[in-house]
This record gives sequence, C-alpha cells and structure tokens, in this order.
Amino acid sequence: MASDKNTATNFINGKTCQAKGNTTLPVFNPATGKVYSVAPDSSASDIDAAVRAAQKAFPAWSRCPAEERAMWLQRIADAIGKQCAALAKAECVDTGKPISLARSVDIPRAESNFRFFAAAATQFSSESHNSSDALNITLRQPLGVVGCISPWNLPLYLLSWKVAPALAAGNTVVVKPSEITPMTASMLGDICADIDLPRGVLNIVHGSGSTTGQALVEHPGLKAVSFTGGTLTGTHIAKSLAGSFTKLALEMGGKNPSIVFADADLHSAVPEVVRAAFSNQGQICLCGSRVLVQATIYEAFRKQFVQEVQALRQGDPMNSKTQQGAVSSQAHMGKVLSAIRAARHSKASILCGGEQVIVPGRCKDGWFIAPTVIEGLSPEDPVNQHEIFGPVATLIPFQNEHDAIRIANGVKYGLAASLWSRDVDRCLRVAEGLEAGIIWVNCWMKRDLRTPFGGVKASGMGREGGVEAMRFFTQARNVCLNLRPESSQDK
Repeated sequence: MASDKNTATNFINGKTCQAKGNTTLPVFNPATGKVYSVAPDSSASDIDAAVRAAQKAFPAWSRCPAEERAMWLQRIADAIGKQCAALAKAECVDTGKPISLARSVDIPRAESNFRFFAAAATQFSSESHNSSDALNITLRQPLGVVGCISPWNLPLYLLSWKVAPALAAGNTVVVKPSEITPMTASMLGDICADIDLPRGVLNIVHGSGSTTGQALVEHPGLKAVSFTGGTLTGTHIAKSLAGSFTKLALEMGGKNPSIVFADADLHSAVPEVVRAAFSNQGQICLCGSRVLVQATIYEAFRKQFVQEVQALRQGDPMNSKTQQGAVSSQAHMGKVLSAIRAARHSKASILCGGEQVIVPGRCKDGWFIAPTVIEGLSPEDPVNQHEIFGPVATLIPFQNEHDAIRIANGVKYGLAASLWSRDVDRCLRVAEGLEAGIIWVNCWMKRDLRTPFGGVKASGMGREGGVEAMRFFTQARNVCLNLRPESSQDK
C-alpha cells in the first residue's frame, strides 16, 4: 500500500520495481540534512521498458470510452484523498515544506487535478464547420505515448497536472519525477497498482535528469514531452528535440512582479504580497519575488511588509504551526545564499533575514534560510534579473503606470504578475501592458482549472490547464464530407 512506503520504486507495466542495474540515488530530508531513503537511478533500458509498456497499452486505452477513462481517474483521485495524511507527510519529509501546506494545498490539489480531468474526459468535444457544400469535422485524437517531466517544488501536485490530462485525452504516459523529491510519485505508482489500473497506462521512472531524463526525452517512441522546471533545462530539452518534431510544452522559470499602487488596500494587499513572495519558501515558479511599490506609499508599505515577513514562523516542517520550512537541498541553499551575498556586494540593504537559520533539535543540520527582504538594488541588478527561487524578495519603488510596466517587463521572464489597485481601469490598462501569461488583480494564486496556464519569453511555451491541456495532448484531424456529391469533380 502507498501509505506503507519506505523507499521509492519505479512503476512499469503495472508493477513496482527497482532500476535494472539496482543502482540507487540518496534521498535527503531537507529539514535534517540527512539521507532518509533511496530512489532508483534508472538507465535508458528502464526508460525503454516503460515506453514499450506504454506503447503496448496505448491501443486499448485510447479506444476506451471516455467514461471509462474518467472512472479510472476518479479512482486515483479517491485513493489520493483517502491517503492525504500519508502523502502530505511524505511531501513534507521530501521537500522540507510545512506539513500544513502539504495537507491543505499540495495533496488536495493533486486530487482535484485528477477529478477535474476525469470530468474533462467526458466533456472534451470535437468541432464541426458547416458550409454550403461540405461539412468539416475536426477530431481530437490522442497522440500515443507521451513523456512528462515534473519538478521538485510541488512534486505530486505538478505531476498530476500533467499526467491527469494526458490520460484523460487517451494517451499512455511515462513520467520522470524529480530525483530530489521522488516519494509521492512512487506512492502514486503504488496507488495505481492497488486499484489495478490497466498495465502500461501510467509508468513512473526515477533517476537523474542528465541520464534518466535525457533518455526519456531522446526516446523515439515518444509523441510529446511536457516539462516543468528551470529555464536552462527546458532550453536543453528544446535543443534535444529540435530535429525530432516531437510535440513540446515547456513551463519554466519566472521573476514575477507584485505591483502595488498607491490606492491599493494595504490591509489586504500586504499579507497577500508576503504570501506571494514566501509561500513554500519562495520555491514556486509563480512567486512574486520582485515587489514593485509606488513611491508615494513606499515607506508605509515597506514598514508593514517587513513586519509581516519577520512574523513568519520558521521551524520544523512537521510542526503544524510552521509557516516557513527548509529549502530543497544543500546545493540550492548555497545558490540562494550566494544571491544574498551578491546583493550585499551591490551595497543593497538587507531589511530582514539574509542568513542561514539553525533550527534547534532534530532540524539543527537542516537547510533553512531566514525569509529575506532586500532594498536598494536597481531593477537591472542581477539579483533583480535572475530567478533565485528561494525565500528572497526585493523592494523596488516606481513612479507611475508606465514606470511600473517598464520595470515589470524588464526581465527575460514572463510567467506571472499580480497588481494591486482599487482603480479597475488602471488594472485593465496595466494588465494589458504586462508581458506575462498569468496576471492576478488584487489577489494571488487563485486557481481555476479551466483557465490556460503558462508563460511567455524565457518562461516557456505552450499552455496547460483545461481545454489547453487536452488540446496539447491530442492532435487535430479534419474530415471533410462533401454534401453535394453530384457536383463533385472526383467521382
């Protein structure tokens, strides 16, 4: 059973298994800094076995009535819901995030993803276009075997965001989770075994990105690849697939602005901007790490913002009162602290945080960084240009709408933005001028699974969510019926 999981395993052709060479990778608990488990370090032969299993399963799965595919997705969702506590604990141990966040967000949203796309499977429709002499029917048909690569920051949540629509559309799937956080993906394999999901429909193969991930991307049996992760890795994948004509969707990094105008309701805006900057220790691609504040309210905003950041409770992620846990790895902690040192070198002011934190007790060797607020850097400074992906926010004053849009768009990324103002007309003007795929007005991270999700520029290409996800995982085929055969020239 998934709730009894101790070590991560692959899930290939309906069975849990180790890598063929019995090679493993250590899995660390970020809160303690200690190895607590191992995961398979799979090779190209493991990927090939998974793809072959998926190819064998595809004809039957793709011909399944939509209602039957929906039934299987609902069964997976039911099992995730029943095992929410065990999955949340595993996610907390694997990632270092507060268990309260895993319980209230990550696992429930994974369950919701499967339920949503179960319904989408039965509602996804073809199109028809009628003219005076012909009827065109545009069919949406599954691609075949698709590869999904998911990241370490929201392991089960983002894995389900890809797997659920791919299965709902009639594809079979090979997924490569992050080797840093493999446990809930492994537990999903156990869930699929427990409910007797048809063999080969979903296959989960663990291993490093450079070997296992590369073998998956390069496998000639794949019809599409959906990737979420860093921009450098996404760029490498795009280059690897450039000559193969494999369909590709990339959801990558962000350097997202939270834009606060002078007429914003600070009582509601400040806590949400803090949440946008520091949720999951800032390790969400949608986090608002650049906080742009209109100059006339800058001092008042800064005081309240820093106070709320300093009040965040940091500690053992297993404590239900903890709001800030550990960052994902020792290497990532080093990257984040290096960015803070760079800010100091640029003569920036560190308003709070700025250093590693030692959490007493079992977490004394964990990878904790104090939530950090920085001011005094120009918008063009590297700290304001490069994705840090940690508990670090910078404050940047602006003068007017034009200035705010210029600063917000002045990075290579274009994933998300939030803006705060009581002026509806201004919100619409600014939203239209922002180079971002997702824009929240007077809120952050409100989620509607029907809406398109994705970025522009170096934040990616393609869209996930709702109909967009179903469209990505299908191919359009048009059938033209001649309505006047007696006048046809091709009798």
